[in-house]
Amino acid sequence: MGHEETILDRLAAHARERVERAESVVPKKEMEERAEAMPAGDFAFEKALKKEGISFICECKKASPSKGLISPDYPYTEIAGEYERAQADCISVLTEPKWFMGSASHLEEIAAAVSIPCIRKDFTVDEYMIYEAKLLGAEAVLLICAILSKEEISRYIGICDRLGISALVEAHDEAEVISALDAGARIIGVNNRNLKDFSVDTGNSRRLRELIPPEVVFVSESGVKGREDVALLEEAGVDAVLVGETLMRASDKAAKLRELKGIRG
Repeated sequence: MGHEETILDRLAAHARERVERAESVVPKKEMEERAEAMPAGDFAFEKALKKEGISFICECKKASPSKGLISPDYPYTEIAGEYERAQADCISVLTEPKWFMGSASHLEEIAAAVSIPCIRKDFTVDEYMIYEAKLLGAEAVLLICAILSKEEISRYIGICDRLGISALVEAHDEAEVISALDAGARIIGVNNRNLKDFSVDTGNSRRLRELIPPEVVFVSESGVKGREDVALLEEAGVDAVLVGETLMRASDKAAKLRELKGIRG
């Protein structure tokens, strides 16, 4: 039974091509050795999401498959600095080049410019990308259940543990949440965007919340437009929200983040 190819399948296939190209420049063994030679991280991303109240992961992205170009003028290090000053807890940096117009150098420069933890937002299809993320200064990587087997997720979490970085395991539905938990995920992100038709429903996070034990950090991703969305998710017991497009489109990102946090003035 073949399924219709989704944008996610195309993103994953392209990521595999990118890894192949990267390996022809720096072989996997060498990338692994370089990453292992660095001081192990202290799981700063995880810690930032475990603090009291809801945490905010603010995203730097230039474009997306559903919306096309979001930020024609993309001063990414300035945006990241703005997020940090506005008390974001973490920064998510898109490194996928084809559909999101991201780059590994964006992550490297942002991680060097801010003191809050950064997550490499990409379509991890190979451990190579995890070692690479560590070298670029990331404190976390994204693992997507829809493109990885439970065994791969489990193995990749093991690599992250060894490097001292966190794995945000992304799920879309009940089966994927169960798979993420079985794989040993300590941070689960529920994507409210349906990757087949790109519709967004934050109710997805609220529905799946009850499947996730309290000791697992629960992140709601996509679809946060205003304070009322955050309030509903807070009520549902969400530990953190990932906000991308809403902040990227705001002319005053700091003011927008304060509004999402419910800070007046």
